[in-house]
Amino acid sequence: MRAKQRLVFWPTVTLAGLVAVSQVHAQQSETVEAQGERGDANQTVVVTASRTNSTKEDSPQTVRIISEEEITQQLQITSDSSQILSNLLPSYSPSRQKMSGSGETLRGRTPLILIDGIPQSNPLRPTGREAHTIDFSMVEQIEVIQGANATNGVGAAGGVINLITKRPEPGSLNQHAEIQVTTPTSELNSDTLSYKTSYGVSGNSGDVDYLFSASLEDQGLFLDGNSNPVGVDNTQGDLMDSRSYNILGKLAYWIDDDQRLQFTLNHYNIEGHNNYVSVTGDRANGVVTTSERGTPEGDAPYNRVWTTGLSYDHYDLAGMRLSAQAFYQDYEALFGATNSATFQDPAIAPVGSFYDQTMAATSKFGTKVSLTKDDLLDDRLSLTGGFDTLFDETEQYLYQSDRTYVPSTEYTDLSPFFQAEFRPVDSLLLSAGARYEYAKLKIDDYQTVAANNGVSVEGGAPSFNETLYNVGAVWKPAEHWSLFANYSEGFSIPDVGRALRGISTPGQSVNNIDNLSPIVTDNIETGVRFENGRLAAELSYYESSSDFGSRLTEVDDVFYMQRQETEIKGFEASVDYQFNDQHAGRLAYSRMEGRYDSNDDGNLDSKLSGLDVSPDRLTASWSANWTDNLSTFVQANYAFDKTFDEANREFDGYLLMDAAVGYQLPVGQVNVGISNLLDEQYVTYYSQSALVNDERYFAGRGRTVTFGYRVDF
Repeated sequence: MRAKQRLVFWPTVTLAGLVAVSQVHAQQSETVEAQGERGDANQTVVVTASRTNSTKEDSPQTVRIISEEEITQQLQITSDSSQILSNLLPSYSPSRQKMSGSGETLRGRTPLILIDGIPQSNPLRPTGREAHTIDFSMVEQIEVIQGANATNGVGAAGGVINLITKRPEPGSLNQHAEIQVTTPTSELNSDTLSYKTSYGVSGNSGDVDYLFSASLEDQGLFLDGNSNPVGVDNTQGDLMDSRSYNILGKLAYWIDDDQRLQFTLNHYNIEGHNNYVSVTGDRANGVVTTSERGTPEGDAPYNRVWTTGLSYDHYDLAGMRLSAQAFYQDYEALFGATNSATFQDPAIAPVGSFYDQTMAATSKFGTKVSLTKDDLLDDRLSLTGGFDTLFDETEQYLYQSDRTYVPSTEYTDLSPFFQAEFRPVDSLLLSAGARYEYAKLKIDDYQTVAANNGVSVEGGAPSFNETLYNVGAVWKPAEHWSLFANYSEGFSIPDVGRALRGISTPGQSVNNIDNLSPIVTDNIETGVRFENGRLAAELSYYESSSDFGSRLTEVDDVFYMQRQETEIKGFEASVDYQFNDQHAGRLAYSRMEGRYDSNDDGNLDSKLSGLDVSPDRLTASWSANWTDNLSTFVQANYAFDKTFDEANREFDGYLLMDAAVGYQLPVGQVNVGISNLLDEQYVTYYSQSALVNDERYFAGRGRTVTFGYRVDF
């Protein structure tokens, strides 16, 4: 059954449920304390993505908590979620500024992106669009656990990025509205203008908390630093010349002071307008790809995502904390049309003349349950046990001709886990745990496309199992100081779609394809932290390796998967300083190098390209509240030059600066944000170092100014 049919039922049911619970809320008349004053909310905030109620200071890994204030500052400058993550995390790749984020990594590996703990990453057929499944104006906080770990299941080779959506505010009725207009400073016309508006309402009544928020954005033509149109990516999809909207609904019911049930619905849609076609550049001569008015072949690329979750928390179940969640997601990603050799079939049209496009469709259901007991042995021992499930069905087909490109694949993942934290003395915290992963694929017989000889492939049901371990320590030898060390393993499924669609030899069976074997990533990290209230500093070193890793190579605009040993080494440093109550600054640096075994001789003889690892990066920011009404924000992001084995992939670094100012009016606040303050003309990191391609030799966006007004009432 194609994804279009599957998408109809679930949103109808979930929206009906949302309306029904809203009616229950409407019948409540009492005003009570806000959600934030319930249960354990007044206790120290924990990193929910850890699954063990751990705090940042007790984590043996590098953890970054991105606050609502930081997200708000970034949204004054850009709405690009990848750009926001890159601005705030120097170990995250520079944004491609496109609908596709393939090649955007965290510490050189793909992170697992979650929304309120619900996985957005698709393990079987990654589309690279996982960062574009929610408008960040819906996000209140971001938890980032860096480095491979298996805590949240399959996919966290580079770490975990958990996007925590906004929570209801105290009071019976709170409303928020915002409008923004963005324009390049070099040219102002209707083609280059972008608009965004959002509205939200939240509150509580009786034992019910509620939130509803919606946003709409229409983006125009982007211009580079030379005032020329930025090249549009007609195939992978683009943020420019697109329209997106997001609807978020949350309803929670407090059964009593210790029990809470919550239903969440998020729907995100982004689709191109198809008003521009790409004008191929000339990489060898430094001529960037641009755009011109025209209608591309096929339908406009889009992302359509429905994510629903039902969670139950019991904060005192016989002295333990129980967290349980069930979730469902429907995901569609349509790519643009191309006459790629992969799509040609002489039975349909003369070779080279036929345009087709692919649709990747995924539906997944899962559960996550954990139970924590944290007051054993006079509060020195904490134990957490849990069990996770994931049932995923994915396919990719040729949209115009309705041909199978990647056969429908069913994936089952069952994972019990156990974690312990022990504090033998007040200054030392030890942690250790294990997670068992049982994974099974089910694929029916199928036939490859004509370009791959139209061979018949025998289906099968290969299964895998791995036991993943982690061990860590945090030692506080003196006041304000802590040392940490950690070993953890991550579990990922390779891109099954690329492995299956690329078969061209007759007589193959799914059960005998080595490329379907899972990827186990080992992560070793050690570091030091200092915090005294005004100053917070951290330095860490890490090594991430995989004996049977995965990387992509590009040939004639088609990416092929290579299974080779890989290793990435790097270090990070950050300093946060609160100068006084009005001024604060942050400085962060990331450096990494990646290598792989190109000929399977046991030696890591070649450098990983920009498709895998990020450049060395330095970020700096300064926030100031000059008066009760006036605030400013300035940030700089410098990507250093980087060399690779192939000379034509050398990266010329660049400096980007942004600034924003906000002024509180008697009613509401006005904001002005300037992105690429110096109007730097540059070619994006991906276009320089990830692939050698004249059609995708894209310049970055030039200087823009965003005028905004927001009001809470």
